[in-house]
Amino acid sequence: MINLIKEKNPMPEQKPDIRNKNFEEVANGYTEEMAINEAMRCLKCRKKPCMSGCPVMVKIPDFIAKIAEGEFEEAYQIIKETNSLPAICGRVCPQETQCEGKCVHAKKGEPVAIGRLERFAADWHAANFKDEKVEPVKGNGHKVAVVGAGPAGLACAGDLINKGYDVTVYESLHKTGGVLVYGIPEFRLPKEIVAAEVKQLEDKGVKFVTNAIIGKSITVDELMKEEGFESVFIGTGAGLPSFMNIPGENLIGVCSANEYLTRINLMKAYLPEYDTPILKANKIAVVGGGNVAMDAARCAKRMGAEEVYLIYRRSAAEIPARAEEIHHAVEEEIDFRYLTNPVKVLGDEKGQVCGIECVKMELGEPDASGRRRPVVIEGSNYVIDVDCVIMAIGTKLNKLILETTDNLEENKRGGIYTDDDAATNRPEIFAGGDAVTGAATVIKAMGAGKTAAAGIDKYFESKNK
Repeated sequence: MINLIKEKNPMPEQKPDIRNKNFEEVANGYTEEMAINEAMRCLKCRKKPCMSGCPVMVKIPDFIAKIAEGEFEEAYQIIKETNSLPAICGRVCPQETQCEGKCVHAKKGEPVAIGRLERFAADWHAANFKDEKVEPVKGNGHKVAVVGAGPAGLACAGDLINKGYDVTVYESLHKTGGVLVYGIPEFRLPKEIVAAEVKQLEDKGVKFVTNAIIGKSITVDELMKEEGFESVFIGTGAGLPSFMNIPGENLIGVCSANEYLTRINLMKAYLPEYDTPILKANKIAVVGGGNVAMDAARCAKRMGAEEVYLIYRRSAAEIPARAEEIHHAVEEEIDFRYLTNPVKVLGDEKGQVCGIECVKMELGEPDASGRRRPVVIEGSNYVIDVDCVIMAIGTKLNKLILETTDNLEENKRGGIYTDDDAATNRPEIFAGGDAVTGAATVIKAMGAGKTAAAGIDKYFESKNK
């Protein structure tokens, strides 16, 4: 039976005036009844357009059909065939531009809530199989190193261990998870969920080495020559923050969103029992319009800021953040300043931030990205009184591995060169995710990790012939 309701079943969540003061998860998830009701909206399309929008090719109609039948564990197992991190993807994937964006329902209403259903299946499994024992996979005799324990590295490690490879993941930080733990706030992605996904990989046999900066602690070439790895996957992400290079960016009270979110998320500044150094300002300006900017702004509100301004140089129609995150930010009283661009950070006699000077913008002709280029309205300068400025305008690639690995080629974007199988110019070394493309989404990084795992498997097959 198909449910012909045009709107998604609403997701229960905390009220805005309560949640903007705590770091507990905003959305509470579907009940079994809600999940079945939503799953019954699926039209079971023969061509399965939703799957074409999924970077890891989850069998979306199949798992939704199982939920509609009340077979929740079967739904979870279908997802796990291609997605090693379903509880994470169900929460942070931009479904509206991927799988849900392809849903036939979207033509005349709202798409099926694929992300919410994926989250439901993963959460149901976690709640009902708490003592599940994961059997280690029988080895195939080959040893592979994965550099980076973020989404790309975890996805690659998960697929490789399932194929029988001896996998060791090297992570520069003291915690595994990459951007999942240092960048995404607790209220969007609880850290216990990331830890549980990592533990499943450990139970299967994946080994993790933390506090290991590849390129300094040990190089990629040394991993192979001295540690005996036959192949290496590089999934180090793009973690260097970008700044605008405007006057005043060196004042006390200016920081990158990377630093701000790392102090809150990874160093637990949001918990009173942790003595994490962080500027607790009353009026904060966040510059940028992506998901990181939303995370920083919403964290700032929860850290006690009375006023939080989100400064974005284009209009609401061009802002790249997820619609859901923008909606939540507006509900949480973030003050959006569209068509506005900073030109100077102002400081007091002590060298501390006391304001940010901005100009108003208007949209001109489209630029290379296809979006209309923002143009300054002359004489429109004005000042917003703030005591902290957080720059969330993107990240850059760290060139450490490129610079310390023999004969590794760079691509036109400044990342690591790869072919369609994620192989670099050195056939035994593979790369994927932000280390190749620059900053992108969690699910795209995972897709790259899966592509690399398949490429590594093909590499060993060719060697064994």
